[in-house]
Amino acid sequence: MIGPWGGGNKFVRFLADHLRDNNYIVTYNLEKDVDLIFCFDPRPNHDRVWYQDFLNHRNKFGSKIIQRVGDIGTHSKPDLNHLVKESVILSDYVIFPSIWAKETISYKKNNCKVIQNAPLPIFYQASKNKIKEEKIKVVTHHWSTNEKKGFDYYAYLGNKIEDMSLNIELTYIGRYNEKFSRRGIKHIHPLGENELSLLLPNFDIYLTASLEEAGANHVLEALACKLPIAYRKGGGSINEYCKDWGLEYDKKESMIDCIKELKDFKIKKQYNRTIKDVIKSYEEIICKIL
Repeated sequence: MIGPWGGGNKFVRFLADHLRDNNYIVTYNLEKDVDLIFCFDPRPNHDRVWYQDFLNHRNKFGSKIIQRVGDIGTHSKPDLNHLVKESVILSDYVIFPSIWAKETISYKKNNCKVIQNAPLPIFYQASKNKIKEEKIKVVTHHWSTNEKKGFDYYAYLGNKIEDMSLNIELTYIGRYNEKFSRRGIKHIHPLGENELSLLLPNFDIYLTASLEEAGANHVLEALACKLPIAYRKGGGSINEYCKDWGLEYDKKESMIDCIKELKDFKIKKQYNRTIKDVIKSYEEIICKIL
């Protein structure tokens, strides 16, 4: 794959590389000698292979199914939400990226574990090299243009910056939902992780207005770059991930106060969770199931 993609795709690539390096045979085809099927999305892929095919393979060849629940359909995907709830009950083991995701689909069985996501190592490698400026430099980034990413909040802040000459500068990196105004917002088109990891440390505060995220990677990338987070109430995993590294706001008006308060926010402990920690936990589960 070429170009920027969501955090889930980055993780799959990283996990596959690690398993190959440790003498596992990894394939993206449903072959008869597959011992373990790792399901990251129960929906049909580009070859029209979906969760029912995994069940058929298990019934015929005795393979095991580990399902990692990423998107649970809360971003306007009711069919996916229904499919996830049905498929997790049938999987041999289930991994959730947050307590919020597990509770939201009301999963009650014990064959599961919550393993929080983590950023790629490259986001730890870029150093902060900020020039002290008068304005508070705020940034956010998204790949998806779904409205629940918080575009109404970003547009609100951009308009306030223009109309009230706020001492704030807002930069949006990624694909922007053109239904919403970009007035007062500096827009940078999607970047790969290399460019993004170099750019994020140049800001003061990371802002997210996203709602109901099962495993939000965008805030984790910001945490690795040592940015305090202004996050919206109802963010799902975001509130779970960021509670020690930022402040929560509950509406558009309080978002601006939150940003101003974060200007002098002192992070009590450095965020240091890496994707290597996550993969170690995944590999332990793979060994257990096999």
